[in-house]
Amino acid sequence: MEHSIPQPLDLAHPWRTRAIIAGAVAAVELLVLLVAGIVLVAPALGRHVRHAATVKALAPTATTKHATKPEQPTLSRGETSVLVLNGNGRAGAAAAAAERVRGLGYMIGGVGNAPQTSYGRTVVMYRPGFRPEAVRLAHDARIAIVTPLDGLRRSQLQGAHLALILGTR
Repeated sequence: MEHSIPQPLDLAHPWRTRAIIAGAVAAVELLVLLVAGIVLVAPALGRHVRHAATVKALAPTATTKHATKPEQPTLSRGETSVLVLNGNGRAGAAAAAAERVRGLGYMIGGVGNAPQTSYGRTVVMYRPGFRPEAVRLAHDARIAIVTPLDGLRRSQLQGAHLALILGTR
């Protein structure tokens, strides 16, 4: 009869023990490399950071432009032509708004309907070079949005400098 000789567990699976030892050695090597890298790089990095902070702290402040005065309108209210367009679809809204704008001293260049009737907010649009006049009209009429011509061509302004497009609000 044959009997098998029982072998210790380590001899039955020697690759496991070797793998565990190799993994532990690799982890120790990695730890040694990380510590050596930090020790070697940290002083140089610290000097670089310190130098950059010193340069930034001692640098003259950035040349700031003197506070420029906001652009002043070149046209008076009476010389500023405004096209009032109904962009909300309510009948008579443009005519009523034109009367309010005329009451503020502006010249009405025309009244009509906007290309679309889905404007959510009232907008003041301006031709190139007339932003200060548009800002003044928006301030006078308590309108929050001022923008260059968008969705309108200059030819659609009928010679007006600004367009007031009425929205639902």
